[in-house]
Amino acid sequence: MNSGYMHPLYAESFREFGNPYALEHSGGWALERAIPNTDRHDAIGLYPLFCCKAWSALGRDLDAKRGQWVSFSMVTDPFGGYNTSMLEESFDFVMPYKNHYVVDTSQALEKFVSKSHRANAKRALRKVDVEVCTDPTSYIEEWINLYSVLAKKHDIKGLSAFSRDAFEKQLKVPGMVMFRAVSGGETVGLDLWYVQGDVAQGHLVAFNGEGYTLGASYATKWTMLEYFTGKVAWVNLGGLPGGGDESSSGLAHFKKGWANTTKTVYFCGKILDRRAYNSLSSGTSNTTFFPAYRA
Repeated sequence: MNSGYMHPLYAESFREFGNPYALEHSGGWALERAIPNTDRHDAIGLYPLFCCKAWSALGRDLDAKRGQWVSFSMVTDPFGGYNTSMLEESFDFVMPYKNHYVVDTSQALEKFVSKSHRANAKRALRKVDVEVCTDPTSYIEEWINLYSVLAKKHDIKGLSAFSRDAFEKQLKVPGMVMFRAVSGGETVGLDLWYVQGDVAQGHLVAFNGEGYTLGASYATKWTMLEYFTGKVAWVNLGGLPGGGDESSSGLAHFKKGWANTTKTVYFCGKILDRRAYNSLSSGTSNTTFFPAYRA
């Protein structure tokens, strides 16, 4: 059964941004979008990762949309059944996008989690209780409040600026696992994951001010790794926003301290109507952005 990023309900959570479209042969989902000030459409893979069952059939799905979509672009699932040669055969534009911090759960946590992270987690767990929520939907209000603070702080816009309706759908998607950090009986943080086969994909996480003060992020990550060990083979902690310099941020240090390997994700773009693409892109400055007409 499909779960997480491959489930139709997850695709439906993006309807306010476009039309979810099932890719018949590969089993993935695309989001068809109107191109502003035209009668044409293009499509993208769902945020944050494009996942599918049959990567070898993706080219067939895209060829079927030639002339209907101007272009298609996506960021690959780091655990997808593809190699770079396969991507280059199916796409016009393929480039390494960012590295995701990943956990191979066959290794004992004490062997790879950094000493400082283990100490911080132990300290935080004296002040914070972490539970696995049996019904994530019952925490919709807490989640919306936490995420709204995060979105305002980081000026989150676009596909990741989820609405209440989107979150209501996402919390119902099969495979959702929610970790709740609690202090004094109050929610101070929520960490959301999707289980897809033998992979746990980090989806979204948010804490309030008290949660940050108490180090709840360390408590939830440690509990999360303990929970998924023996249940999945891989845990995807994700990359850095915008593919930033891995050595420059506190977030890089935080994620690296939990991981024991990395996997590369790729940004891929395909032109499906060359004449329309060139026409729409005319007048744009020299750019590596894809599609150029949305730069």
